[in-house]
Amino acid sequence: MRKKHLLAVFSAMTFSLSIEAQNIATFTEFTYQGTDKLESYDPATQYLNPILSGCYPDPSITRKGDDYYLANSSFSYFPGVPIWHSRDLVNWDFVGYALDRPSQLNLGDGVGLSEGVYAPDIKYNPYNDTFYLIVTAIGSGGNIVVKTKDPAKGWSDPIRVDVPGIDPAFLFEPDGKAYIVNNQDPETPAEYDGHRAIGLREYDLKTDRIVGPCTQLVNKGVHPEDKPIWIEGPHLYHIGGSYYLMCAEGGTGDDHSEVVFKSDNVRGPYTPCSVNPILTQRTLPKNRPNPITAAGHADLFQTPTGEWWAVFLSILPYQYDDKNVLCNTGRNTLLLPARWENGQPIILDNGETVPYVVDKKDIAADGERKNNTGNVTIRDEFKAETLDPMWMQLRTPRTKWYALTDNGLELQARDISIYEEKNPSFLCRWIKNFNFTSTVTMVYTPKAKGDFAGFACYQKENYNYVIGKTLDKKGKVVIVLNKRAGDVVEEIASVAVGSKKTKTPVHFKIEAKAKDYAFFYSFDGSKWEQLGDVQDGSILSTQVAGGFTGAVLGMYATSSKDAVSKGK
Repeated sequence: MRKKHLLAVFSAMTFSLSIEAQNIATFTEFTYQGTDKLESYDPATQYLNPILSGCYPDPSITRKGDDYYLANSSFSYFPGVPIWHSRDLVNWDFVGYALDRPSQLNLGDGVGLSEGVYAPDIKYNPYNDTFYLIVTAIGSGGNIVVKTKDPAKGWSDPIRVDVPGIDPAFLFEPDGKAYIVNNQDPETPAEYDGHRAIGLREYDLKTDRIVGPCTQLVNKGVHPEDKPIWIEGPHLYHIGGSYYLMCAEGGTGDDHSEVVFKSDNVRGPYTPCSVNPILTQRTLPKNRPNPITAAGHADLFQTPTGEWWAVFLSILPYQYDDKNVLCNTGRNTLLLPARWENGQPIILDNGETVPYVVDKKDIAADGERKNNTGNVTIRDEFKAETLDPMWMQLRTPRTKWYALTDNGLELQARDISIYEEKNPSFLCRWIKNFNFTSTVTMVYTPKAKGDFAGFACYQKENYNYVIGKTLDKKGKVVIVLNKRAGDVVEEIASVAVGSKKTKTPVHFKIEAKAKDYAFFYSFDGSKWEQLGDVQDGSILSTQVAGGFTGAVLGMYATSSKDAVSKGK
């Protein structure tokens, strides 16, 4: 398994920083432990949904022989588009990113966190034994295609394709024909907000260009008279002599659903299947226990033995009622078996709940279990030669500001703050549980106004918590907890650091219990002192912060002297 990492992106750059000479924060350990109450299951014959917990939305899947590859959206995090490999559909190895070089994904200053990479579609084409990935990269080239013979060995530079809108996806025919379907403006002016259409274009495999005209396959959605919104995320399949167009409909919130259309011709006309929606949770009562919501944006596939399955996204809220859908983990990847009735695919009957525990044969042995769902455990002492590829950055980096050394992970504190739409010195990874405990150990001595390093819990630039070391107005070293919820950075609490401890390691801890977040510090790693009261973690949810991403945890350093005024 290839472990791609961010250091490879800058192999031609140098990073020779002295802790004494420059403003460096050194991190020697990160831990994360999920503490959710989980349903019991037999890992030999059952699996737990989600199969990828945390913010892994818009799943697309393909198969070559017995090998499955899955891709997810990554928005404005870098590297972009994580790629996973599995042989049993339950245990997934991370094999790299499709867009791991600045030449592939150029997300500059000012690109919103929920812009960037939308809804990748990964497909293996047996006609030329090539994997294709097509994706919308808002702020970095529009709709692009990258190719490879092996997803674990890197992808080509992007090929810009003349396809408007978002959510493009491929259909490859056995005779070498190829088509792209996508979400786009309708042929006539939109009649209401969310009025969209699905278009189809032929794609030339030899020239990697669109050829011929666009055909509008669907206008509005399944029931046009009801003014359905956001027909998107299309996937086109050629199965048993018929063409099936499967799309998300209703937006990716509570009304999310998956619908399917059928035609005898690739260019239509397409007729809605009578079983629609083939997947949704919008008709279920909000007071049901342990709800899974917003199910949709699915991709259908068949195993070598003829079974049908689907991957899709869902939200797992910790509070769900008439006023709130609170979730800090974003949209996860789930897996369910599919079936066919009267020539129509069904993922889940309307009115049924998405299950957490699902029966499945042919699951790998216990020794091969992957740490991607359930109560995830992570420990990183930054002693490896390369950085764990699960560490991400905000937007595309322009300079090298971190390094793995004999001391640990060193971050350069630059004049860029976490409150700006830029690339701060911040390495982070997705929150994967409602309830968790996470810690970091850091060595850092602030020297000037604006110097700050610590542990951030981050949804976006204006919704986050940061606990760390800095200087107060009198130039004394303090540990401080800052909160930003909107336009203002608020100091929640601070405590002075004695002169004997200004250069010693400090430990920070975050404990989350649904929306209750508590922040702690320690100088020995055993006796913890809480800083401030329990805080409102709902500011880390998409309902409060807006956008499409989950929240992250990570190590952060800055020397920004006016971070508050730079925020928007």
